[in-house]
Amino acid sequence: MRPSHIALAVLVAAIWGVNFVVIEVGLDHFPPLLFSALRFLVAALPAVFFVGRPEVAWDGVSPARAKVRTWGCVVGVGLALGVMKFGLLFVGMNQGMPAGLSSLVLQIQAVFTALFAFVALGERPGPARLAGMAVALAGIGVAAADEGASGPLLGFTLVVLAAVGWGVSNVLTRKAAPSAPFTFMVWTSAVPVLPLLALSLTFEGWDRDTRALAELDWSGAGIIAFVAWVTTLFGFGAWSFLLRSHPASSVAPFSLLVPVFGMSSAALFLGESVSPLRWCAAALLVGGVALASLAPAPRNRAVQRVDTPAPASAVEDHEAHASR
Repeated sequence: MRPSHIALAVLVAAIWGVNFVVIEVGLDHFPPLLFSALRFLVAALPAVFFVGRPEVAWDGVSPARAKVRTWGCVVGVGLALGVMKFGLLFVGMNQGMPAGLSSLVLQIQAVFTALFAFVALGERPGPARLAGMAVALAGIGVAAADEGASGPLLGFTLVVLAAVGWGVSNVLTRKAAPSAPFTFMVWTSAVPVLPLLALSLTFEGWDRDTRALAELDWSGAGIIAFVAWVTTLFGFGAWSFLLRSHPASSVAPFSLLVPVFGMSSAALFLGESVSPLRWCAAALLVGGVALASLAPAPRNRAVQRVDTPAPASAVEDHEAHASR
């Protein structure tokens, strides 16, 4: 990779890591479900006017049925990624889950992705990936023990469930293998807006939501703009560019910098302390995810006939950090 492309990859990882701090600050301005809905509203609505419709190639399927399946994938990924992953992440952080630890725990999505890919796509992980998954799960166990002793276990559990939603969205996206990942991501970002608004009105209440919007100031508007445009549109656009320019195996390792930036920025800007157990959990989780992610990809002929490798890799790698 060229030095400028390496710098861009590090910049994207830094933005996605710092984004957890921005989310933490944003939760002082907005209820979590409303905050998540606004993030997707601002990210998706302007963008849908500048991108075409999502396209997914379905071999042996009529154009009409292919269109139905394509929009089904858009809705499925939008609900799994937008409602389950981000909704639970924001609620979990609102329940007291620290920003830095959230950026770390979400990386367990790599394990859930591998498990769901085995069940749904028949992808059998090799010994190296299984070893990496075991190490990562040990890291989650250490982090859970640390959080159970020093923080709210509910928030920790919700963030782990958010990682489950992320894994589901990864597998759905991999199966769809969209030809234009950025366009696909824009449309999936439009899906969770109404469900998240409905959940916010149900659980957070009309009064709380309208008060937050009525008290919107430049700080709150800047936070929404950052999480919508900088972390989502710029972050994914830059990551897609890197994946088109270089092999996924060269780009993907930079995503392991996200929890490094997340934990360090949380310590710097929010004063979050990092206990020895948390450092241990970080080493286990990042090391396990690295081992699982960088191991040779499983070969499955059935999957290869359905998925085109480049788009699937592009989207799966993005999903491993796009939230941010």
